[in-house]
Amino acid sequence: MASPEGNLTWLPAAEHPALLAPPVARALGQVPGARVAQIDASLADTAAFCQAYDVAPEASANCVVVEGRRGEITTLAAVMVLATDRADINRTVRKHLGVRRISFADQARAEQLTGMQQGGITPVGLPDDWPVLVDEHVASAGLVVIGAGVRGAKLLLDGADLTRLPRARVLAMTIGAAG
Repeated sequence: MASPEGNLTWLPAAEHPALLAPPVARALGQVPGARVAQIDASLADTAAFCQAYDVAPEASANCVVVEGRRGEITTLAAVMVLATDRADINRTVRKHLGVRRISFADQARAEQLTGMQQGGITPVGLPDDWPVLVDEHVASAGLVVIGAGVRGAKLLLDGADLTRLPRARVLAMTIGAAG
């Protein structure tokens, strides 16, 4: 039966920093108790990951990097939403960030700015000036699996821990099931 832990071997993340992207390893103090599991990097995308490792999709949280603009000001932010939900980027997130236009950030730029790999980007270890918008369903989900900054590992932590990250805000931002 699918669960947050699935069939993975979870280890204390603080004792295994080599499995994490360097910015994530440096920020582990923000999420005490986080655990890490090594995975096949080719299975990092959510659907393949959940199926291969028997992780419940409702216990998997995705991090999307968005870029908003208002005049000459650009704001980058991380949006955390359960894999089973869709985030209202164009209304709720755009309004919260106070931007006129919003889009998904360019993948290469996101990798460069975060020091993390696409498909593994996580809110743990992001630049301190980036807002981290956590959907209320993630915050109340209990244990969730998130990226580890690299495609070859995942973190397991309480979704509520994400609400204590620098610049984190909990929002009601889902508009239905992911599809």
